[in-house]
Amino acid sequence: MDAGRIEIKPQSGSVRGADTMDIEREVERQVEQIRLRSVDLVSESELRGKLARSLREGRPLRVKYGADPSAPDIHLGHVVGLNKLREFQDLGHTVVFIIGDFTGRIGDPSGRSQTRKALSREQVEANAKSYREQVFHILNPNQTEVRFNSEWCSPMSFEEVLRLTSQVTVAQLLAREDFSKRHVAAQPISLVEFLYPLVQAWDSVQIQADIELGGTDQLFNLLLGRDLQKASGEEPQIVLTLPLLEGLDGVQKMSKSLGNTIGVIEPPREIFGKVMSIRDDLMWRYFELVLALSAGEVTSLREEVRTGQRHPRDVKDELGRRIVARLAGETAATDAAEEFARVFSSNELPSTVPDFEIPRNESCEADRTLAAVIVRAGLAPSRSEARRLIQAGGVRLNDDKILDPHAVPDLPDGTILRVGKRGFVRIRRGKSGAGPVSLQS
Repeated sequence: MDAGRIEIKPQSGSVRGADTMDIEREVERQVEQIRLRSVDLVSESELRGKLARSLREGRPLRVKYGADPSAPDIHLGHVVGLNKLREFQDLGHTVVFIIGDFTGRIGDPSGRSQTRKALSREQVEANAKSYREQVFHILNPNQTEVRFNSEWCSPMSFEEVLRLTSQVTVAQLLAREDFSKRHVAAQPISLVEFLYPLVQAWDSVQIQADIELGGTDQLFNLLLGRDLQKASGEEPQIVLTLPLLEGLDGVQKMSKSLGNTIGVIEPPREIFGKVMSIRDDLMWRYFELVLALSAGEVTSLREEVRTGQRHPRDVKDELGRRIVARLAGETAATDAAEEFARVFSSNELPSTVPDFEIPRNESCEADRTLAAVIVRAGLAPSRSEARRLIQAGGVRLNDDKILDPHAVPDLPDGTILRVGKRGFVRIRRGKSGAGPVSLQS
């Protein structure tokens, strides 16, 4: 091999010392991969320059992705970003996964009309630990730096914070769409909310990010990172936004605060059942964004459904199996699909039904209502929600549908209580003398 030239490794993207033609080909390959399933790219010309320099110098780019640990579980909405991060790793770059343990204690509207509730230090630390474990379901740990933004935010003095705020104007912040809407509607915006995007942008300066990824709702924050890097004398990061994945409701983006998520470490049967519950027209988005299928593969599946070669239910079954297999393995995917078919297609009981024990001599009639039992069994969050489920026809005792929201059934030992599509318990009568459990209405 000639001096100054080395062979390109197609899988890793490494081209140290390669000549100009090799670098141009590799840059083109990487840009094409990076653009897949993305929305905004600011800017492609800058990206090409960074990639070329990375290849010449043999220095991987630092690709930033941040998440606030507002709940303990990562969901499929996060997987959209994690998929792209893994693609960057496969191209030979380094992912810097920032857990916003500091910003998690501030709160962020993130496109909503109300601020996200701030968490305690203990909640943030517990959720952050869970995050750290879950991201490696998808990311390569050998090419990942996990950082906590409290590392550089907590030590800042008030003087340093004031100096940082001088880099941004109120007009800039009001350009953010959700802030603008709330300002026009005369809804309150706290100063701490204004500081949130500033802190996120400061993260980019601290870790010297070359590229930052985020959902389309994060575009303002990501661009602000470029501004702060310029003000700090650094080369601005490339901004890449990705589509937002709709949640189980089929309307709002998948969000922990909205309760429409599919968690990556939920039981495989729960994941499969939730996937099967999404609208048929939404499953194509999941094929594309969660499983990262090519546009051609998704088009082929849609055509098979359109022409009647395959039933939508069968294609959704494939989606559920593939998602579970990716997160928990092929065996778990097969078991989850078979369990779903047994319960929902054949109307049989799950292979395992948990027991729920209730006292034999309930003394308070309010505690003996079916709605109260449903809540105590963990099958509904409140009695009012349990009554709503009963009136909607979603509650059965053995094979009998119950429609009276105030029913006080006998519930003999061994009765199967079924709530909704996936909630089952087997009633077990406790020993005489056990007292009722007190609940809020």
